[in-house]
Amino acid sequence: MRIGLLTEGGYPYATGESRLWCDRLVRGLASHDFDLYALSRSARQEEAGWVDLPPQVRRVRTAPLWAPEDDGHTYGRRERRSFAGHFGALATGICAEADATAERAFADGLYGLAELARERGGLYAALRSELAVRTLENACRAPGARRGVADATVPDYLAFVDRLERALRPLSLDWYGDDGLGAVDLCHAASGGSAALPGLLAKRFFGTPLLVTEYGVQLRAHYLAATDGPLAAPVRALLAAFQGRLAAEVYRQAALLTPGNTHARRWQERCGADRAKLRTVYPGMESERFTEVGEDEESGDPATLVWVGRVEPAKDLIALLHAFAEVRKAQPEVRLRIIAAPVRESGAAAYLAHCRALAAQLFPDEAAGAHEVGENPVTFEEIGGPEAPTLAEAYAAGAVVVLSSVVEGFPISLVESMFCARATVSTDVGAVVEVIGGTGLVVPPRNPRALADACLALLRDPERRHRLGAAARARALELFTVEQNLAAFRGIYLELLSRAPVRRHDAEGVPFAHPAEAYVPGTWADRRMSAAVAGDPDA
Repeated sequence: MRIGLLTEGGYPYATGESRLWCDRLVRGLASHDFDLYALSRSARQEEAGWVDLPPQVRRVRTAPLWAPEDDGHTYGRRERRSFAGHFGALATGICAEADATAERAFADGLYGLAELARERGGLYAALRSELAVRTLENACRAPGARRGVADATVPDYLAFVDRLERALRPLSLDWYGDDGLGAVDLCHAASGGSAALPGLLAKRFFGTPLLVTEYGVQLRAHYLAATDGPLAAPVRALLAAFQGRLAAEVYRQAALLTPGNTHARRWQERCGADRAKLRTVYPGMESERFTEVGEDEESGDPATLVWVGRVEPAKDLIALLHAFAEVRKAQPEVRLRIIAAPVRESGAAAYLAHCRALAAQLFPDEAAGAHEVGENPVTFEEIGGPEAPTLAEAYAAGAVVVLSSVVEGFPISLVESMFCARATVSTDVGAVVEVIGGTGLVVPPRNPRALADACLALLRDPERRHRLGAAARARALELFTVEQNLAAFRGIYLELLSRAPVRRHDAEGVPFAHPAEAYVPGTWADRRMSAAVAGDPDA
């Protein structure tokens, strides 16, 4: 089977959110061929290069979403009139209140623009033209426009069309020919949003079935990011409306949706996904590197709390430090080790510096005697450093692992700690409760007192820690391994192909010359049956 894997800001680049699970998917399903269609998000990502690709990756095509991509095409009068009609429908669908008419207008405009770009060239200049801005303004001021867009001004229109052109850039790519997405049997989008747009067009132009996997929903990500950016309120409202309309269309056209957890599934349902199309597939994670720690019942300092993850405000290390202050009042010998991934972004570095300053204020260096050097009970370390050269050793540093986030999607660090058989204390955000089940303690977010009480409960009860840790490891091995993830997608690929109509013949002109069963790993009990299905007259 030939799979078109669609990504944005991830695989095959060496950095990005989806690179790990996509790489495991491609390597694990070696019986299939993969064509990669990747959208990059930054120059830094492209400079970092690609990961090593396995031989089953037959083709890689890339396009940037971050750089200007003027293809030099300009439209004549007839094309401008056609563009105005299609873009007007799209803008009406974005600006109008949610109903069936608005959704239909959005879809008509989206596919109309795609067909125009396919026939007459790219949309770069048209989407940034004065005509586009005026059309958007008319849609924002039309009767029935949604609240929040009517107050938009010209700078708001310009800011929105800039982001809209980047999001719709896949419409202008040359990927939609018989030697591109027209040659694949199935499109698998590794996320919604712009990554799924090529899959939508392959479905429309060639009838190719579309599978969409989301471990985080684009609309939710927009809402979370909107509070941090400098965008004006009308621009945020327009972008949210666009993401919502695009998500609804992707979910409507997809043959199957595979959210990575129930939290993502609820967001998909909120955006209009049909429950009959939803099938939860947990992300697969490598458990082998945590085996030694997970099977060692004596590992971990019983008087040490450990936090492992990426430093950012959403992780709420401030609340963790205040909670640790309460823990220290009850048990002064306890220590806290904050072990973070390397910090490269300026915002994360500033937040880390703030946390260090707060730790120094809350916990002055302590010394056992007048002539000894004092130590702070809170240490900030880096994964790969001398104290924690590997992830497994980071989790092995303490008996209790803490997650203090106020925002979380799928908590990867929590699953890793479960593989290590660690008792955990987590905040009730995202998919935490779904992941942890009954194998750890869960408290409300932004509640240092509750976080401290839960940590103390586990620090004081070694038997409970061991019992919860063993249960956590068993749960993680059952639900979150690479093997279960690969088995799920192997079956889904065959299921979708079996439901898809026959679109083309093989080189010998025989439909289904290679039956679906041929892609199942292992040997057949009756080879003659395979030949008969393939049309061999001698079988």
